[in-house]
Amino acid sequence: MKTFLFQGDSITDANRDDENNDNSGLGCGYAFLLASDVEKNYKGRIRFINRGKSGDRITDVYARIKEDIINLKPDYISILIGVNDVSHELTMKCGVSPKKFRMIYELLIEEIREALPEIKIIIMEPFVVKGTATENLWDEFRSEVGKLAEISKQIAEKYTFEFVALQDKFDELSSDGDIRCWSLDGIHPTSAGHQVIKEELQKVLENYI
Repeated sequence: MKTFLFQGDSITDANRDDENNDNSGLGCGYAFLLASDVEKNYKGRIRFINRGKSGDRITDVYARIKEDIINLKPDYISILIGVNDVSHELTMKCGVSPKKFRMIYELLIEEIREALPEIKIIIMEPFVVKGTATENLWDEFRSEVGKLAEISKQIAEKYTFEFVALQDKFDELSSDGDIRCWSLDGIHPTSAGHQVIKEELQKVLENYI
């Protein structure tokens, strides 16, 4: 049986139960939706682990690399990170600059590949929409998250990883002005928003199944 690991921030965490750290908690977001669908259609082929953590920036994911990535020995990993690197800087002055984001992200990738040379890595694009948490600083949010999205794409291209584009998808879906269907605060997806992420990630995962 192969192991798929979800890694990221609160969008990935999605209120998972991590008290016992027994790998059973998938949360209520895209990780749970994807695992449910794959397990239904490909019973016994892949087990899923979610180690996304609310509030994480790229530096926090890197700090957890041994316990929450390498020690789990996943065959596949998806990484969705970046929005907190921006939001923490705009609201609390403790974010991560684009230059440092790239440096730490590449260091993370290099160490994962060194420890797990056969792993398949999927880079997911950080995204943002206009909502209660972003509208007051919308231009800054969109500009800075866009920079990290581009860096994420460049890293995927550099290492020939699969890349899951999300910003254009959410822009298209919210082009009618009904943004609340996809995210209330502009950062955390609604159940419909998580379904969108699940569908885009599943398109990539099915290349490996």
